[in-house]
Amino acid sequence: MLIDFFFTLKDARIPVTIKEFLTLLEAMDRDVIAPSMDDFYYLARLTLVKDEANFDKFDRAFAQYFKGINAAFETNGVIPLDWLVKRMERELSDEQRAALEKFGYDKLMDRLKELLKEQKERHEGGGKWIGTGGTSPFGNGGTNPEGIRIGGEGGKRSAVKVWEQRAYRDYDAERELGTRNIKVALRRLRKFAREGIDEELALDATIRATASNAGWLDIKMQPERKNKIKVLMLLDVGGSMDDHIARTEELFSAAKTEFKNMEFFYFHNCVYDYVWKNNRRRHAERFPTWDILRKYPADTKLIFVGDATMSPYEVLQPGGSVEYNNEEAGAAWLARFCNAFPKFIWLNPEPEGVWQYRQSIDVIRRIMNNRMFPLTIDGLERAMRLLSK
Repeated sequence: MLIDFFFTLKDARIPVTIKEFLTLLEAMDRDVIAPSMDDFYYLARLTLVKDEANFDKFDRAFAQYFKGINAAFETNGVIPLDWLVKRMERELSDEQRAALEKFGYDKLMDRLKELLKEQKERHEGGGKWIGTGGTSPFGNGGTNPEGIRIGGEGGKRSAVKVWEQRAYRDYDAERELGTRNIKVALRRLRKFAREGIDEELALDATIRATASNAGWLDIKMQPERKNKIKVLMLLDVGGSMDDHIARTEELFSAAKTEFKNMEFFYFHNCVYDYVWKNNRRRHAERFPTWDILRKYPADTKLIFVGDATMSPYEVLQPGGSVEYNNEEAGAAWLARFCNAFPKFIWLNPEPEGVWQYRQSIDVIRRIMNNRMFPLTIDGLERAMRLLSK
């Protein structure tokens, strides 16, 4: 069985060797782990994956090969499984949907605190308690225009705060582009200069020197020609951005190729007081946003990548983040980035035709001084033309 698993990993382009595979088999033969799917996952990743950059590839290959096998293991979680799984989808009429009350952010938080004190058991399909599949603004799998998702996998993406620790994955810098046009568009943002030691053959100078030297070879060297543009890319990850992973990875891969002086960080929905570089360690390894603003020179080209689709609270109000209570509004941090780096743009993978119908996109466009462009070839060319001025 595990031989096929080995070849599944090879097909996923994970550089696993036979020696590492034999180490895994030996560890299992010596009962290093308990008969648990979770323990086997961590043991397999520990023995077979040498580079954290391949963790996501491993996760996908593991899920593909062992899909459905969890049913063979007993689950002894303290929280009932059906609390975490959406049990039902309720279809409401337009009149019923319109009748649902919008609490507002402050009222939502106050009401949640009250319910956490009062509720003693699970609920499903109701309109008051924390539960699943209902019209209450608290829980998961239900229908409410504004709510706080607690557990579950989400669905309608209308929550203004999410009460769980979610795992995002890094964008793959090795993703092959579906079209060369993205790279061509990014090349508009280039400024070459020769610097450093003489390490590259200067062909024209060598020909002239050899001709002047009566045919005796006279080799001339010159510094390598390098792109001097500095780029800081801030990428939205998770949530509604999951719909745009393929195109964002294409952009990310092209940018890593075209811009040698490029730094990147991740954020979720809107930038607040910290960002991160590794989504698996985002709760442990955070970079204060103030440090980012101070570290990079003002001539750095700033590129935001995100769909700007969220609750307006997340941009305009302190505490509006879906994950924690941020002290300052996201709008304040966006304004600081725009002031620190005068050359900035926002690339949006959402179709430009829907921007006018989403309040958060309109808010961010105003903050970005209308420097938002669609993540299309035409949008990239317009964006690069603006950044290169």
